[in-house]
Amino acid sequence: MNSPWLTAALILLETLVVLVPLLLFVAYATYAERKILAAIQLRQGPNIVGPWGLWQAFADAGKMLLKETIIPEGSNRLLFLLAPVITFTLAMMAWAVIPFADGWQVANINLGILYLYGISSLGVYGIIIAGWASNSKYAFLGALRSAAQMVSYEVSMGFILVAVLLCVGSLNLHDIVAAQRKIWFFLPMFPMFVVFFISCLAETNRSPFDIPEGESEIVAGFFVEYSAMAFALFFLGEYANMFLMSALTTILFLGGWLPPAEIAPFTWIPGVFWFIFKVLALMFVFIWVRGTLPRYRYDQLMRLGWKVFLPISLGWIVLTATVLELTGWFPT
Repeated sequence: MNSPWLTAALILLETLVVLVPLLLFVAYATYAERKILAAIQLRQGPNIVGPWGLWQAFADAGKMLLKETIIPEGSNRLLFLLAPVITFTLAMMAWAVIPFADGWQVANINLGILYLYGISSLGVYGIIIAGWASNSKYAFLGALRSAAQMVSYEVSMGFILVAVLLCVGSLNLHDIVAAQRKIWFFLPMFPMFVVFFISCLAETNRSPFDIPEGESEIVAGFFVEYSAMAFALFFLGEYANMFLMSALTTILFLGGWLPPAEIAPFTWIPGVFWFIFKVLALMFVFIWVRGTLPRYRYDQLMRLGWKVFLPISLGWIVLTATVLELTGWFPT
C-alpha cells in the first residue's frame, strides 16, 4: 500500500514534468514570435544575446526579476498583486487534464472537458481584478473590454464543445482522442474547427482581437500599470493560454497524439511528438495571424461573436444531432 507521502511525491514529480517543459516552451514562444514577425516584416529580430539570439528569453526573464514592482498610489495593494498570480495559476492548473499521449496525463478525470471549460471561464476574474485594483481608467476600460470579449466567445466555444461531445458520448479527453482513430473531427466538422480556432484567438486576446490591449486607444489595456514580475506573470499566463487553446484544438479536432493515418511510415513516431508538432503548428498560426491581419473594431468583434458565430454553432448542434439520430450513430 502506497503511503500518502509517496503519492504526494509522485504527483509533485508528474506536475514538474509537465510544468518545467511548458515554461520553457512559453519562454521560447516569445523568441519564436519575435523571429517570425521579424521575417514577415523583413527584419532580423533578436540576434544579439547568444547565437542567433537564442538566450534573449532568459535575458528578458532576468530583466523582469531585477526590476522594481511599482504599485500605483490609490490602488488596492493586495488585489493588485493577486491578479497576475490568479491568471498565471489558472493557466498552469488547466494542464493537469491534458493528455499528451496515451497514458501521459497528470489526472485522467471523466469530466476533463468540463474542468478545462471551467478553468478557462475563471480566467476573466484575474483580468477584471487587475483592471479594478489598478485604480486607473485605462486599465479598467481594458478589463471591461476583455471581460465582455471573453464571455462573448465562450458561448460559441461551449456550443462547439457540445457538438463534439455529441459525436463522442464522453467528457473524457482521452475518449475524445480515441474516437478520432478512423477520422479526425476537423474533416467532418471543418466549419466548427475554423470557428473554434478563431474563438480561441478572441479568448486569448490575440490579434486581430487584441482590443483590450489597443495601444492607440487605451495604452496597454488592463495591465498598463504593471511592471517587473507582476507583468511577467500576465505575459506568461497569456502564452500558456495560447498553448492551452492550441492543445485543446488538437484534442478536439486534430486527433490529439494520433498520427495522420494508421500506416507504417507514421506509426513508429511516439504519440507525444505528434501532439507537440500539432500544438506548435497551431501556435505558428497564432503568430502568423498577428503579423498578417489588422485589429478589429470593438463593434465588429461583438457582431462577429453574437450575430455570426453563435447562430452558426447553435445551428451546427442541431445539424449534428439530426444526422446522428437519422443515421443511428449516436454513441452509447
